Amino acid sequence: MTRKAIIPPALRAAAGQLKMSPAILSGNHLFLTGSTGGDADGVMPDDPENQMRNAFDKIGHILDEAGVGFDAIVEMTTYHVGLREHFELFDKVRLDYCAAPYPAWTAVEVAGLRREGAIVEIRVIASTEQQAP
Repeated sequence: MTRKAIIPPALRAAAGQLKMSPAILSGNHLFLTGSTGGDADGVMPDDPENQMRNAFDKIGHILDEAGVGFDAIVEMTTYHVGLREHFELFDKVRLDYCAAPYPAWTAVEVAGLRREGAIVEIRVIASTEQQAP
């Protein structure tokens, strides 16, 4: 099976520095690396909503580079520091990006994330198959 790295221009420097691919296309599925909420300059905002939107926006760049949209997401796993404190806000932000039929979703409370100050990391799997109208 052929694998192809998906690296949008906005994430090229970080991917090179970290020696990782933002996503791998394998068959008809796109496997995305977890995205945290750092901004375009790599700064982690203090505001939880900004972090959440930044993470979803990064996912959007990767999906766009692969030629699909948020509607292609079939599974999402989210990792949260302080899940109960920001779950309602996260759910509100999530619904600004994801629509019915909603992807399968698991939310996990964690003690910490790799990026200092990060409160959320989002990992998704998307399908590249065309959806029936």
